[in-house]
Amino acid sequence: MKVSQRPFGDEAFLFTIENDNGVTLEVTNFGARIINLFVPTDSGRKNVILGFDSIEDYKKESYYGATIGRVAGRIKNGEFTIDESRYQTSINQSGNTLHGGYSGLDLMYWSHEVIEMDQGISIIFSTELPDGKDGFPGNIKIKVTYTLDNDNVWSVSYKAISDKDTIFNPTNHVYFNLTGHPSNPINDHSLQISADEFAPVNEDTTVTGEKCSVSGTSYDFRTPKKLKTTFDSDNAEVKKVKGIDHPFFLTSSGLDQIAARLISPDEKLTIEVYTEEPAIVVYTANVMDDVPPLMHGEQLVQHGGITFETQAAPGAIEFEDFGDIVLRANSTYTSQTKFKISY
Repeated sequence: MKVSQRPFGDEAFLFTIENDNGVTLEVTNFGARIINLFVPTDSGRKNVILGFDSIEDYKKESYYGATIGRVAGRIKNGEFTIDESRYQTSINQSGNTLHGGYSGLDLMYWSHEVIEMDQGISIIFSTELPDGKDGFPGNIKIKVTYTLDNDNVWSVSYKAISDKDTIFNPTNHVYFNLTGHPSNPINDHSLQISADEFAPVNEDTTVTGEKCSVSGTSYDFRTPKKLKTTFDSDNAEVKKVKGIDHPFFLTSSGLDQIAARLISPDEKLTIEVYTEEPAIVVYTANVMDDVPPLMHGEQLVQHGGITFETQAAPGAIEFEDFGDIVLRANSTYTSQTKFKISY
């Protein structure tokens, strides 16, 4: 395995890890994000995630590939309570707090450390958020570690500690398109999710607080099926968000359990997701800007990618059975998600 580093604009650096099989992971300290994931093919190699060529593009479209937090997803009205204390966080989308507010982890320059091991290479990104930033309590120290190994596994590990009771629910916002082309919709990708229940959403895509069985719905992915069967359905939830933008409650969590599987249209490439988190928010790039962004010279189309946001389900601070995202003072948060690449 080998690793290299080069400037990526401003205070950013781009780190390239290549394993012995030719799988290549590129990450940057701006937003502790993944930039590229190259997979060998019969005709060369292809980049199977969505992203940009410059740091300036990431400043305009900051969620792509980034570490998201303090809290991923939406906090309804930007309000939450811990015990008897009420907090108001910054409102940055449709009356709610999205992905940590205006000053989320995706816009920060993180410190970095490279660790070379026998079994793989890791990049450790570190940062701190002050007490009261965007309305969240607690000075919090955060580490995110990206590792690539020779088993073609890319893992993302989180660690955090706060000096006050706070809420913390990070994720990674990578989008996959296994054709290697953001101009190709993911309609013919096959998706499998190990979930018996999902969470319906309101018009602003906050969760309603319900848990619904996937059985008989367009969101039943317990066995692999083409995404276009969902996109083309008349299901009210599908129409509401123009695709998928919902939490799925995993039947089991753990790094030895497949949480989700994405299969390329030609069935030659598969991404398997393993996580210690209890839920995955699946989003299928449903809403495009008036002028969709250019990615590596191609214009992103609707349904041009899919995210697997492993986390506690949004709404956990409101609805008890959605999970627990309270991080108590001086307790350590840890979590890991792995993406297994098979080709």
